[in-house]
Amino acid sequence: MKSLIAIAVLAAICAVVKTEEVCHNNVVRACASSTLSAIAGMFASESANVCNARMGGIDHIEPEVQAYVNSQLTKSYDYLLLATYFNNYQKNRPGFQKLYQGLSDRSFDDTIALIKKLTSRGGKVNFNTVHESPATVSKVRMQMEVDELHSLAMALDNEKTLSAGAMHVHTRALHSTERDPEIAHYIEENFLTKQAETVRKLSGYANDLSKLMNVQDPSLAVYLFDEYLQKQ
Repeated sequence: MKSLIAIAVLAAICAVVKTEEVCHNNVVRACASSTLSAIAGMFASESANVCNARMGGIDHIEPEVQAYVNSQLTKSYDYLLLATYFNNYQKNRPGFQKLYQGLSDRSFDDTIALIKKLTSRGGKVNFNTVHESPATVSKVRMQMEVDELHSLAMALDNEKTLSAGAMHVHTRALHSTERDPEIAHYIEENFLTKQAETVRKLSGYANDLSKLMNVQDPSLAVYLFDEYLQKQ
């Protein structure tokens, strides 16, 4: 009886050692080569998932993050066009130009941060990929030649759209079959709070300016409001 137990224990140890050897050999085979051709060949084999950073629900959430990257980049371009329009010699609204340039820079920085986050988790970014998602914004170009109040309304809509996209990515990361709490935490910490603050600020601007423009000649009110924006 004791001999049978000893044999069983030895067999279990051998199985563990064998498994460790297989894992070790896979890593060595996939990662040890320094030539691109060898690496490409290894990654096409059965050990393709050994040497990357993909884990958790990244396979499930990657398309949603990609769609949100495209959304942020699109809105950065839209804000840049608004900033350029209000900075021309006819409009000459440096306060509005500063506001929209700041929003453009922020969306561009968020795009870069999302790309870094996705690639750090083993994902890839392909700007030619179209993934229909609530995190995707409309590709229809906005009418940029608008007055100051309408531009604030457009910016407010943009921020609500981006916030809704971030909430969608956050929800999918937490409540889908393949969860990814790390991505959800990243979105919550770096996007949701910041976007809520921006929505609050722009809604305040829009309401204040609408009241100031409720006069027969609002030109002075708009000028003073632009002066106010320059100081922010």
